[in-house]
Amino acid sequence: MKKQLKSFCNAFKGFLSALKSEGHLRFHFIAAIYVIIFSFFFDLSVTQWAVVILLIAGVLSAELFNTALEKLCDKVTTEYSKRIKSVKDISSTAVLVFAVSALVIAFLFYFINTDKISYIALYLLKNPVLLILFVLSLIISVVFIFTGFRGIAKLFCKSKK
Repeated sequence: MKKQLKSFCNAFKGFLSALKSEGHLRFHFIAAIYVIIFSFFFDLSVTQWAVVILLIAGVLSAELFNTALEKLCDKVTTEYSKRIKSVKDISSTAVLVFAVSALVIAFLFYFINTDKISYIALYLLKNPVLLILFVLSLIISVVFIFTGFRGIAKLFCKSKK
């Protein structure tokens, strides 16, 4: 049991490490959070929820594999290599294909239903506190995507000089 627990801890540490260093992973992670939150406004079937969860897991996994492969390539050589560049390009293309596919499915599930999109917008506009929280969450998300955990810490904590 200890060995399994240690494996989960190591996996969690690996995810946090990748989240700290990879802006694209932070983007996909934040997008996944918003997708889950806004999914509650739609009457998704169990199958649709399963698809959403699988797509989120797939995109995040693809990004993590891409990150691992890029780190491995950087360990193999720090010099420019056409082959290494090709491997990195192909790996990032795999993430792009998965992410675009997920986006197309999101359009099929969500954005075709303009009535629901309008309902969400009106719901936020009629609830100023929720609107402010939503805007704040967007600001924090953008800071996190571009600067990581340090940017969030700087946003909320005063630095002593």
